[in-house]
Amino acid sequence: MNIINQITLQAKTVEGVRLLDVDPGAATNRTVVTLVGTPEEIIEAAFRCIKKAMELIDMSKHHGEHPRFGATDVCPFVPVANITMEETVVYARRLAEKVGNELGIPVYCYENAAFTTERRNLANCRSGEYEGLPVKLSNPAWKPDFGPAEFLPKTGAIAIGARNFLVAYNVNLNTTSTRRANAVAFDIREKGRPIREGNPVTGKIKKDENGKEIWTPGSLKACKAIGWFIEEYGIAQVSINLTNISITPVHIAFEECCQKALERGLRVTGSELVGLIPLKAMIEAGKYFLHKQQRSVGISEAEIIKIAVKSLGLDDLKPFNPKEKIIEYVLADSEQKKLMDMTCNAFADETASESPAPGGGSIAAYMGALGVSLGTMVANLSSHKPGWDDRWEEFSIWAEKGQKLKEQLLWLVDEDTHAFNKIMDAFGLPKGSDAEKAIRTQAIQNATKYAIEIPFKVMKTSFDTMEIIKAMALTGNPNSVSDAGVGALCARSAVMGAHLNVKINASGLKDADFLFTILNEAQQLEENAKQLEKEILGIVNQKIV
Repeated sequence: MNIINQITLQAKTVEGVRLLDVDPGAATNRTVVTLVGTPEEIIEAAFRCIKKAMELIDMSKHHGEHPRFGATDVCPFVPVANITMEETVVYARRLAEKVGNELGIPVYCYENAAFTTERRNLANCRSGEYEGLPVKLSNPAWKPDFGPAEFLPKTGAIAIGARNFLVAYNVNLNTTSTRRANAVAFDIREKGRPIREGNPVTGKIKKDENGKEIWTPGSLKACKAIGWFIEEYGIAQVSINLTNISITPVHIAFEECCQKALERGLRVTGSELVGLIPLKAMIEAGKYFLHKQQRSVGISEAEIIKIAVKSLGLDDLKPFNPKEKIIEYVLADSEQKKLMDMTCNAFADETASESPAPGGGSIAAYMGALGVSLGTMVANLSSHKPGWDDRWEEFSIWAEKGQKLKEQLLWLVDEDTHAFNKIMDAFGLPKGSDAEKAIRTQAIQNATKYAIEIPFKVMKTSFDTMEIIKAMALTGNPNSVSDAGVGALCARSAVMGAHLNVKINASGLKDADFLFTILNEAQQLEENAKQLEKEILGIVNQKIV
């Protein structure tokens, strides 16, 4: 860890770069490091890490289970936001050139950054691994893209590329046999296995009329896999790289491993995530397993992720912390205080304090969130009601809609306070000169307009929740019909409360056309909400009696 820390410390020395994750593996003797930042800064941070690894790591003394051919084995650039793959390729090649020229390391560009088709596949670039580099570098066909065709005993070579988000994922087996783990890996990986003459394991590989080896593909696309034994855990694993999780998601890879292992007399005991994973992949996994159980997917994000973790057995070998393994959670600004992160008591105390925010707009949004939460609760209770098993999906759809609207309203609780603070900030701008006064006046108008739009969104979103609440009053579990009624009262109050904020903030805006449109729509929304509340309460009271 001392060596690893010295290397990753280099990334922290570059302003604008965040070190998101460091995931070392003892048996693989391989550490996955995840950095995020703007391109120029990422190039500099990666270069510093590669340089330090060159100084500290001696590949001639390296042993590990994972394929490798260099001290810094691979360095992929992954576009996260506001950048195209084409632009990412340019930056990856710039780093490759810098490493080759300034550090003298042989560099191969792979995936989207490759200069030739053969070098797109990382496995081709790394074939022969470290031990095969002297022969490989002497072959003109494998002249590095950058840097000298010279074998560096301490450093080896490096592959630098540009690719989409890759999920490195290991599936645990109840065996110590590497050969059996490899068999499962060959069953599932896209490349598959060679067809052999006679013995399917030791027989001569068949070739076609052109002398090319004949392979039978595995069951999963965009999937690379090998089997290995991990001494620190005392088990064999199927080590998987999912190169496109929109083609083969994590949960499908896990299920396929389970099936193929079972066919070979093995059992999957869990799995392990190496590095980070997108939130979407975990949500999809959780919903997949809920569907298999015929359970409602309209539950909180935290509960869905919990289902995913337990179903995939991600905590089989060590505790799995979503806050440290899901990329969106790691990227979230943990220092920004949110009203919705407070306890109920703290939120009430903050509202009751002498501070003007949170005010009526935030409270209206929270009432709307509580209202739709009650409607969603009725949907979930209905999906689990004994004797209603054939209707679980009907109520799951309603509950999922409710969860989405609840999340929007919870976001609006904080956003209404932010909108108020923007007005205060605008009033605090300097007004010493005519230019400063003009800037201040425009800023006040922009902030005021936003402070109207946010409570108007609260009105619209809260009104939309009433469709769910009415459906649950009509068709949901009759034992919970009063909960739907309380939900309707909350939703109506949210619409009316947010309307008051729209009107009071409208008094400070000069845009007459905007005001005419939004005030008329807001008035109509309130009238519709009152009418819908009346209908829902009529249904509720009729059922209670």
